[in-house]
Amino acid sequence: MSTTKLGIFGVAVAAVAILASSAMFTVRQTEQVIVLQLGNPVRVIKEPGLQFKIPFIQNVLYYDNRVLDLDPPTQELPLIDQKRIIVDTYARYRIVDPLEFYKTVRLEDNLRNRLGGILNAAVRKEMGESELTDLLTEKRGDVMKRISRTVAQRAPEFGIEIIDVRIGRTDLPQQTSQSVFNRMRSDRVAQAAQLRAEGEELKVKIQAEADRTRTGLLADARREAEVLRGEGDGARNKILGDAYGRDAEFFRFYRSMDAYRQALGDGRTTMVLSPDSEFFRYFGKAPQK
Repeated sequence: MSTTKLGIFGVAVAAVAILASSAMFTVRQTEQVIVLQLGNPVRVIKEPGLQFKIPFIQNVLYYDNRVLDLDPPTQELPLIDQKRIIVDTYARYRIVDPLEFYKTVRLEDNLRNRLGGILNAAVRKEMGESELTDLLTEKRGDVMKRISRTVAQRAPEFGIEIIDVRIGRTDLPQQTSQSVFNRMRSDRVAQAAQLRAEGEELKVKIQAEADRTRTGLLADARREAEVLRGEGDGARNKILGDAYGRDAEFFRFYRSMDAYRQALGDGRTTMVLSPDSEFFRYFGKAPQK
């Protein structure tokens, strides 16, 4: 074979290879494809595998068939009580009708802009009808369900389905947070003052009751002491009277010893008396019998 023929054969093989590579394409399991002919969709392929198209006339557009995410920027929105709150929401969706998706938005970036606007509008509407406590209690789930339902109703017009819509977090603006903190602190200070006042009142009542009880106990004790003292004095006088009746001299001696003990018992008393004073009559010699 001549060199010219070999060159022509090589060119033909190369052309066939180029045509074959242009005619074949692969659809992966995570993809779905729209075949376009001169810009117009002619076929939708969702099954994975090797596929064919008309070279140079048809081209393919790939879309992901997995669950995709939509995370629009956070918003500062007013609540029903005119308080403002920063809300961060996100959504999960899947492309179920590539043809409708292509007709309405064509690219995922376009969908994110349009669906993000719908999501933000739904969130704004619900926040305007909710209170802050609704987002901090079990009512938060009901708010998210209403938002999800609103967004899901618009999803078919883009060829997608909404898997989930969530409120990621809700924060108060710095100014609002400070005012809420100040109000909470004022409430706690007022509550503490009330508790201290109630405690002080209870303290005064307990002290008054204790003082009344103490006064009564002391009065009862003094009365009982006076009674016992009187009974003791009566018994003592009776005993002394009996002793005096039995031995008058011994009784006088006992009374003198008791007087000595009271007058001289501390060892620091100085008395100046005549030696023949009646007070010392028992210091002399014992009387002779």
